[in-house]
Amino acid sequence: MNLPGQTTPPRARKRIALYTGAYNHIADGVSLTLNRLVAYLLEGRAEVLVLAPTTDEPVLEHHGELEAAPSFAIPGRPEYRISVGLSQGNRRRLDAFSPDIMHIATPDVTGVQALAWAQRRGVPIVASYHTHFSSYLDYYCMGWMEPPMWAWLRWFYRQCTHIYVPTPSMADILRTHGIHEGVELWPRGVETDLFHPDRRSTAFREKHGFSEDDVVVAFISRLVIEKGTNVYARVLRAVAAEGVRVKALVVGTGPAEEDMRRLLPDGVFAGHLTDEELATAYASSDIFLFPSETETFGNVTLEAMASGLPTVCADAIGSKSLVLDGETGILCRPRDTDDFTKAVCDLIRHGPRRAAMGRAARERATEFSWPTILGRLDAYYDHLMEGRR
Repeated sequence: MNLPGQTTPPRARKRIALYTGAYNHIADGVSLTLNRLVAYLLEGRAEVLVLAPTTDEPVLEHHGELEAAPSFAIPGRPEYRISVGLSQGNRRRLDAFSPDIMHIATPDVTGVQALAWAQRRGVPIVASYHTHFSSYLDYYCMGWMEPPMWAWLRWFYRQCTHIYVPTPSMADILRTHGIHEGVELWPRGVETDLFHPDRRSTAFREKHGFSEDDVVVAFISRLVIEKGTNVYARVLRAVAAEGVRVKALVVGTGPAEEDMRRLLPDGVFAGHLTDEELATAYASSDIFLFPSETETFGNVTLEAMASGLPTVCADAIGSKSLVLDGETGILCRPRDTDDFTKAVCDLIRHGPRRAAMGRAARERATEFSWPTILGRLDAYYDHLMEGRR
């Protein structure tokens, strides 16, 4: 209680410790989302300490203070790193920082040690679910690992007060596997000013050999098999085999690129693009084809929608929460080349329908503004701290 003449001192900003397996050494949906979150929190809302693996030459200019966690590169896949636990230096920095909340984005060995560190000190633990781990197993002939993986995830997430998931369908999956308590919705956002139909560029199309009459079907992602690269290539070949004129645009790099180039010798491979160049590539395309069934959300799908493209996606967890089937795009049976081929052919042949879907996709994307999305997570943090008080 304040005495007459006294004022309430301003409450100190909350302190958030964030552990993630991807922050600045790879430019994927996880690292980009978490960097955006940290930048938002640092605008007077919180102090943030990030613990994550890194490299001598990171690909992203990260936000906030980064405490490097020990890690090593996966042989043959150097863009991925495996964390090996908290170092003594990491632990000393955590002790000095004294967080109010421990946020864990990756439930690996280091994530478990961060969880144990927080439990010993009575620090509330929250987690965000970014990767649908079990969906990757079939692509690497490891389906037998699914039961023990879910056992691990149940053990881990049951120790967290909140688990932030990007879509209702992902929440349903967690509940199906016995993770019921504390599941909260935290979608992803999109920069609707950057990703915009007005960025369509005749110069971009001419540079890559596309005429104004060509229908360009884009694939924009990391080029790894779990993103459906083989399905995309087979569909484009099948469309062309039906005598439908189509052009392939692939944006991104990765180990599947060699196979894609072999299957699509006439395709345009633009490499890794960012910022305005990336936005221009989206808007200068006509259809976005993304067969991935491993997404928890689908950042690239939302960017394509914001760019005014109809999206043809797998009827799977991430995409089906974004794409309104028959209105903003088309959902197809996962891995069903014939179903995807029919959808793409229909859109190529019917320009007015394609244009109407593109407009509806843009309107749908404007519902996912970043300030609203990030503010929701900040509110979860505040609610958790108020509950402690």
